[in-house]
Amino acid sequence: MAMIMEMETHKFQTAKKYIESVYDTVKERNANEPEFLQAVQEIFHSLLPVLVKNPKYMENGILERIVEPERMISFRVPWVDDKGKVRVNRGFRVQFNGTLGPYKGGLRFHPSVNASIIKFLGFEQTFKNALTGQAIGGGKGGADFDPKGKSEGEVMRFTQSFMTELSKYIGSGIDVPAGDIGVGAREIGYLFGQYRKVAGHYDAGVLTGKGIGYGGSLGRTEATGYGLVYFVDEMLKDKGMSFEDKTVIVSGSGNVSIYAIEKAQEYGAKVVACSDSNGYIYDEKGICLDTLKHLKEVERSRISEYVNEHPHAKYIEGSDGIWTIPCDIALPCATQNELNEKAAKTLVANGVKAVGEGANMPTTHNAAEVFLQNDVLYAPGKASNAGGVAVSALEMAQNSSRIAWPLEKVDAELKKIMVNIYRSSVEAAESYDLSGNFVAGANIAGFTKVADAMIVQGVI
Repeated sequence: MAMIMEMETHKFQTAKKYIESVYDTVKERNANEPEFLQAVQEIFHSLLPVLVKNPKYMENGILERIVEPERMISFRVPWVDDKGKVRVNRGFRVQFNGTLGPYKGGLRFHPSVNASIIKFLGFEQTFKNALTGQAIGGGKGGADFDPKGKSEGEVMRFTQSFMTELSKYIGSGIDVPAGDIGVGAREIGYLFGQYRKVAGHYDAGVLTGKGIGYGGSLGRTEATGYGLVYFVDEMLKDKGMSFEDKTVIVSGSGNVSIYAIEKAQEYGAKVVACSDSNGYIYDEKGICLDTLKHLKEVERSRISEYVNEHPHAKYIEGSDGIWTIPCDIALPCATQNELNEKAAKTLVANGVKAVGEGANMPTTHNAAEVFLQNDVLYAPGKASNAGGVAVSALEMAQNSSRIAWPLEKVDAELKKIMVNIYRSSVEAAESYDLSGNFVAGANIAGFTKVADAMIVQGVI
């Protein structure tokens, strides 16, 4: 018995030292990339029991390999504004891991974009894509360009310049970008048109999130928001709860937020708040989805305009305050690290029962620990917001077969995928005595799928 205990202790210490050693190297090599380091640390935190039980991952150097992108591309994006002045932005594409299929991940146009954020997003995307069960690897890209305040012509000229360079590295069997923050239907249209011109041929599968008239999929716009609610609903069902008659707050007001609100309302919830980068609205009667859609999808205006149509509602400057509103369910759908430890403690004090991430890593590590320690149902983004990329892969399948699926089929497939992601996360957590920890479950399920395929394919 003592010998067995000694062996188990040795395995534990060996795995622990291995993780610490690899992370120290990552930290040294990427010292100025806090978002990427945070993502790596969050994954590594879940993997100790996996490495203890499966030393093959250490023997094959999986952690050393999985934290290094297969390819990191940085490029200049020159363009001319409406006044004839030459402007220059920086573009990025990280092709992080192609073990399971073509690199897949969105493009983000936002002033905050840098190498660290793109690498963090690509790293997370690798495991998220693995969780969907589809044949797609992990990638991400974007530029430090802000579409806000730019004319249609400026957006088009920038986007065309961006694609002129990006086109050298993508293709339906190589790397398939999609949209993200700042890259919607307008930008995807410009990107696709420029790719077609530069490449000299029509490749419908080179981008996803396309318009329905040129190879897009029904349900893609709604996918991330709907998928989030499908995942959280499964989580609630396992505890004998549902969205019915629950008070919900949703940060953000882009596609993810809008369609999470729509599906939550369809499931009987009362959504009372949403936000943008300037502030948030609180409507105790429940958010009017028609008004929100008109403001954001038609007028492209600020959330503050909501109170002009609904004077009983309140607009509050500063988006952080949204987490002070009492709710049963919180859905952070805006951006990374928007929900910190203080906000998490406030939500817990106000009786929150479940938190589902619609954005990528919107909850800080300390905030996530608060939820786990207080038995709040907590769905991590790499699992709960995988609906967008899941339907993007379905769009790729439709493009390959040159057949367009009806909305009902796409939505049914989306729901099936999200339920499967939830179940695989639950099973992975339970297999390592971490029942109820969906963060660990999602990390382990995604990691083991990629890692096992890497071992089979050899050292490449």
